[in-house]
Amino acid sequence: MSLQGFYLMPHPPIVLPEVGKGEEQKISCTSMSLQAIGKEIAQKAPATIILVTPHGTMFQNAIALSYEEEIGGDLKKFGASEVAMKLEINKILTHKIYELASAEDIPVVLATDSLLREYKSSVFLDHGTMVPLYFINTYYKTYKLVHITYATLGDIDLYRFGMVIQKACEALKEEAVLIASGDLSHKLKEEGPYEYSPFGEKFDTEFVRHLQEGNVMGVFGMDKELICNAGECGRRSIAILLGTLEGRRFQGELLSYEGTFGVGYGVMKMNVVAEDASKLRELEAVKNGNYEKKQNQRDPYVRLARESLTSYLNLDKVQEKLPNYITDEMKSMKRGVFVSLKKHGELRGCIGTIFPTTENIAEEIRRNAIQAGVHDPRFNQVEKEELLEIGFSVDVLTEPENCSKEELNAREYGVIVRSRGKTGVLLPNLEGVNTVEKQLEIALEKAGIKPYEEYMLQRFQVIRHKEE
Repeated sequence: MSLQGFYLMPHPPIVLPEVGKGEEQKISCTSMSLQAIGKEIAQKAPATIILVTPHGTMFQNAIALSYEEEIGGDLKKFGASEVAMKLEINKILTHKIYELASAEDIPVVLATDSLLREYKSSVFLDHGTMVPLYFINTYYKTYKLVHITYATLGDIDLYRFGMVIQKACEALKEEAVLIASGDLSHKLKEEGPYEYSPFGEKFDTEFVRHLQEGNVMGVFGMDKELICNAGECGRRSIAILLGTLEGRRFQGELLSYEGTFGVGYGVMKMNVVAEDASKLRELEAVKNGNYEKKQNQRDPYVRLARESLTSYLNLDKVQEKLPNYITDEMKSMKRGVFVSLKKHGELRGCIGTIFPTTENIAEEIRRNAIQAGVHDPRFNQVEKEELLEIGFSVDVLTEPENCSKEELNAREYGVIVRSRGKTGVLLPNLEGVNTVEKQLEIALEKAGIKPYEEYMLQRFQVIRHKEE
């Protein structure tokens, strides 16, 4: 047997009457759609439900498969301790998925209580799992569970993991359905859980449309900045779901979409309509093409940053000569420079200098690119294999000038605060920093300066260079 159902289900605890206490009526369409899926799954009567969640115990570099006899949890932290579940894990299918994924070099881990004890955690049912299952359990309870927490891996690895799930079900002749648990943008309204962003609605509209059209390449081809600024938690769950549909054409049937509380709740089922050509090869071709494009950047600033870190990781030394594409400005001017690395839209390293520490901009870029990849204390050292999935940006700072608070603009100017040998710096145009007050609050906190202390203000601008 292969997977018999494919569903996107959001997980807002407020949709449950025990949590919402009347507020759930404001998202009644979501509730009715979740109930419809519960009824449909009851009719299919699968032996196993496979659920991918963002909210279990997450490992940064490995997909976690819960591997105990049972898994339980409740919604106590949402004020509803009476909503509790204990489910049997399908350990045979779970281990088969682990075995096949390991053979494909996809990073996975069997999450047991003994392993998680090292991280002061244990196997548990999270709200990303319990909310969808609440609606299924209303109509159907005789199933085992495969509980998966995704990791921040690349899209292709997530897609390949989905293919592994399908293969494991076929190998064991397992009757199962797959649920991709996830909300869409959390930034649809000012009163939402995160500050409003115009990227939120744009992401939701585009993402849902691609799924409705069965456009796998469209989903994976979405703009990385759009994804990063949308504040979503369902895209990686869907990336895995799409992998389970490899070789099949589908259409997404949208049962409902609501954004009442500033978070996008999309309920959808994927209907298989025909066989299809492999999308994996297309995805790999796009990935390789993007890497070639990155290696041949026309912008000399980001090209130098990438080549500097790449050369250091490959040869364990700094390039002796500057490349011949370096401009006269990069060789003659001294400026502070920040080099940022992002992997799958998320920060992977950033090191910068407010004032120049080397003889020119080019040397500043070279030094800071290596520092960002190797010595940023917040992250492990970048591995050579990661470079394919990392994007580089270079911010060149103008010379700081003294200013008053009234002359600041959080979008246009970065800020430097100084007091008694303590200094704090914040770049301009940062997500979530929309006011001068917020900008100063963060900069002062970074410097360890109390808001009531006297301090000097300076502002600077940033010329940003990004890979195409």
